[in-house]
Amino acid sequence: MTPHGRLLPRLRRLPVVTRLVLAVALTMSLVLASAASFVYWRVRTALDQQLDDDLTTYRHSLDHALRTGTPLPPGPSGSLQQVLDARGRVLDSSRAIRQHTLLTPAELGSAARGTTVRRDVGSLLPITPGTLRLQAHRVTAGGHRRIVIAAVRRGHRDEALRELLAQLALASGLTLIAASYVGYRTARGALRPVERYRTGAATLADSTQNLRLDVPTDRDDELTRLGHTLNHMLDRLQASAERERRFVADASHELRTPLTLIRAELDVALHRPRTTRELTETLRSVDTEVQRLIDLSNALLELEELGSTGHITRAPASLADLLDAAVTPLRPTAERAGRHLVVETTRVSVDIDARWLRPALSNLVDNALRHGEGTVRIAATVHEGVVSVCVTDEGPGFTPDFLPRAFDRFTRAETSRTSDGSGLGLAFAHAVATAHGGTAHAENAGNGAAVTLRLPC
Repeated sequence: MTPHGRLLPRLRRLPVVTRLVLAVALTMSLVLASAASFVYWRVRTALDQQLDDDLTTYRHSLDHALRTGTPLPPGPSGSLQQVLDARGRVLDSSRAIRQHTLLTPAELGSAARGTTVRRDVGSLLPITPGTLRLQAHRVTAGGHRRIVIAAVRRGHRDEALRELLAQLALASGLTLIAASYVGYRTARGALRPVERYRTGAATLADSTQNLRLDVPTDRDDELTRLGHTLNHMLDRLQASAERERRFVADASHELRTPLTLIRAELDVALHRPRTTRELTETLRSVDTEVQRLIDLSNALLELEELGSTGHITRAPASLADLLDAAVTPLRPTAERAGRHLVVETTRVSVDIDARWLRPALSNLVDNALRHGEGTVRIAATVHEGVVSVCVTDEGPGFTPDFLPRAFDRFTRAETSRTSDGSGLGLAFAHAVATAHGGTAHAENAGNGAAVTLRLPC
């Protein structure tokens, strides 16, 4: 693995504040290095331009003096001069360099061919004494070719650049430290609410009840909105936990009641010898309770399957055939009770999951037969891609306190738990509508109850 590949996992394991400070420090380092490089380049360019201008002027004055035969003029302070013949012998030179030739053999050859030679002697860093900048040029004087070398010392220029580098390094270092500190304080301040939320969540994990995060109300930023979202999530979690507790309690009661009845029937049957007729009645009673358990278990399993996956498979289906399949099994029950089932629909194809919608509609019709009166009407229409199915009866309707919780599990309009039904029919219909991306609505309409399912099709 490359060093870069090993570094990234280590960085990801660092705290967020540390990573933010490192990011700020790295970014500021790049910015400061770029700014310092630009300043250094501008100052060095200006100093070099001034130095080159002085050196060029001095060389021109030497060229002129050599061509006219006048004495060589003195140059700027610390300047040097040297005149060589075509073979490189020193004809005239400043005292500081005497007979030492400033040009290398290769540079001497280039100058003899007419090329202007420019070179720096010595380096800026590390510090070296006697740094020079020179120019060498071929000059023809009195029929002879001469090589004129003009040089100026770079001491003041190099000292200014070294001082500039030191000042830039000091300023950049202090700025980087200040920026890193500000970045650290800013990151800590920005993430303090997150740490407070984490502590609150940890307290919630320790089973603290009714916990809500302390979210400021006087501002609206990303972290504040995160706090409100977490509080909303806590509200929903608490409500969900309450529903689950009620579900467990209600399910326990619903399952306990038929089991208790079965046990009582069997105890009575075994308490003393029974006639065949009495045993038959006992077995029929037990069979009824067992069937009630089976129906309740099947309803719970279907709700769990639909709620856990939320998956439906849409396919084209005839709306009239769907309603007929949902209502037909219940017609004998309606006839025995002297009730009528009326289906009002048109032959139109809808794109729904008939596997789930058919039992949902059967549950609604069965509820109307159990708890309502008179004729049960099933009206279905399709408008703008939405199928609406409304089941109504002519009974007393829903009680006002039942409507807000009509689609909760194990909720029944009757206060007695011994009444028919498990209280899962409306909950199942609501789950089917929700899985289809639709809605379920219960209300009192006219002289009875009305439950409407609206599903996109």
